[in-house]
Amino acid sequence: MSNNFDDIETTARKSSVIQERMSLVSSHMYKQFLEYQQSNSNTAVLFDKMSENMAITIEYLKQSFTARGIPAENIYYEYDKQRHIAVMNILWHSISFISNMKDKPKALHREKDAPMFAGRIIAIKGTLPEAAHGINDEIEQKLLDMEVASLYVPADKTAKAIIKIRHLGNQEFYINQMEAPREFLLKVIETICGGGNYHKEGSRVTISI
Repeated sequence: MSNNFDDIETTARKSSVIQERMSLVSSHMYKQFLEYQQSNSNTAVLFDKMSENMAITIEYLKQSFTARGIPAENIYYEYDKQRHIAVMNILWHSISFISNMKDKPKALHREKDAPMFAGRIIAIKGTLPEAAHGINDEIEQKLLDMEVASLYVPADKTAKAIIKIRHLGNQEFYINQMEAPREFLLKVIETICGGGNYHKEGSRVTISI
């Protein structure tokens, strides 16, 4: 009889330990899930506003180039709201934006503070690979290899968004979420269109005469 009571007591202790430990885990994951949902929602709103800014930007560029006698057929943008993808074409430059890489809570590392769970809009030079309609680790890595800049959107609507420009050593620019769609778009356009393309050349060979 004593053994039965001992077994019951042991089982109760084990159950109590499991409940206590798993309560901490579930609380932690629930907090992450809430931040994931809210940052995704905030990111979707910012992406919509960015598309509105694209329309204004493209219209201005069309007028500006037409006034200079340059045809505007290659100046346009496309926005796929369902796939969270937008593509701009400005003469010979193509710029793509995508925000559907986050299918799970992902955080931005902070040096002194806790990691910041955030949504992300990534800008790349060029057009998206066809396979980008379904993001997996391989496609995500290809997109990151093409990355020009990223906009990180926190769950808290009052917190600053963060713009990171790759060629500036991922230097961070903090910006109000209301201004982020416009400023991120303009910084990416300035970064890509402010540069140029070089002719490709073969290896140089010294010829003796």
